[in-house]
Amino acid sequence: MSQSLQRMNPPTLPNAAEMGYSQISVVEPGRLAFVSGQVAQPAGGGDVPSSLTDQAKLVVKNAKAALDALGATPHDVAMVRIYMVDLTDARQQEMFPYLIEMFDGAQPSVTGIGVAALASPDYQVEVEMIARLPDGT
Repeated sequence: MSQSLQRMNPPTLPNAAEMGYSQISVVEPGRLAFVSGQVAQPAGGGDVPSSLTDQAKLVVKNAKAALDALGATPHDVAMVRIYMVDLTDARQQEMFPYLIEMFDGAQPSVTGIGVAALASPDYQVEVEMIARLPDGT
């Protein structure tokens, strides 16, 4: 874990670590990057996948690409917001394994938000991130 971030799951709150995220992320002073919501749009253009699973894979790929462009890793991510159309437990279970894999054990703070629609009627999920950039980037 980055020295610039501290993860907390105090015993007075539900243990989010069991689900792969943290209740609290404390960010030390430094440069922050606010990554716009990443959706299932291929970088070179093309069709948006129709299944939630395929969209989840592409959203995670795009989120990783954004972190790579920043010179950051999932361990630098303080906050993740997941916007999902028709948010249900089953759909979360379909999406979350790809996020957990992307987090690579980092356990950032996560908020899931159910929405009626996203920027395109084809999009089912969108992920935005706030990261503390590593020193020197």
